Amino acid sequence: MSVPATDGGVPRDDTGHPVPVPDRVRRVVSIVPSLTETVAATAPGLLAGATDWCTHPADLDVPRVRGTKNPDVDRIVALRPDVVVGNTEENRPADVDALRAAGVPVWMTRIRTVEEALASLRRMLAEACRVPVPAWLDDAGRAWAAAAPPGPARAAVVPIWRRPWMVVGRDTFTGDVLARLGVANVYADHPERYPKIPIGELNASGADLVVLPDEPYRFTADDGPEAFPGLDCVLVDGRHLTWYGPSLVDAPRVLAERLGR
Repeated sequence: MSVPATDGGVPRDDTGHPVPVPDRVRRVVSIVPSLTETVAATAPGLLAGATDWCTHPADLDVPRVRGTKNPDVDRIVALRPDVVVGNTEENRPADVDALRAAGVPVWMTRIRTVEEALASLRRMLAEACRVPVPAWLDDAGRAWAAAAPPGPARAAVVPIWRRPWMVVGRDTFTGDVLARLGVANVYADHPERYPKIPIGELNASGADLVVLPDEPYRFTADDGPEAFPGLDCVLVDGRHLTWYGPSLVDAPRVLAERLGR
């Protein structure tokens, strides 16, 4: 990830858009759960709003602004944030444009790898939220630097939805997380990032592992593994597999244990 740091003294987000945040930020609205946890773990007093899906930390008590795909723009504007933090994959351009048109600075992250996550969160906290880089972010960097994949890679499919079946494809944070733990995504070279693949094709893909997270679709022991007879199915915490934030500290260890790596 390489973007200009400033535009006439105004910091730029991961997309290169200048974001006129004040020198001191007092109110932040987050429209992505992992970014909510990131801000809450670093400077909890800054959070002035979050989505209905923001579940971490468990005791988070801030006004809610609906979801990542349908944020209540009027509600967000009424909360008077110094900055809104979002993500290019999670949030719709139309909502971001509407917030900016209303005069709200919006800082957009773009994250497709662990390395990008660490760099993006560092910039977001320091430049958009105006807070010191937290110790947990350095801990996360060390944890991933030490996460060398053991032995030959396993070939996996990673469903994220069923009815219809959808899987992780190319250029995704999830795929990079797994690759660093010695798990190769069978659909890493697919033209789409989250392709719809028929279940028969998934079973005939050559994978020897199926990784089933509990979000966005909540796969469970009774809902998911039965569709892959003869394949090793592993249920994992979606927060460790797909979130970029404080969960990055424990993710290498937790996922490696679940995946048998």
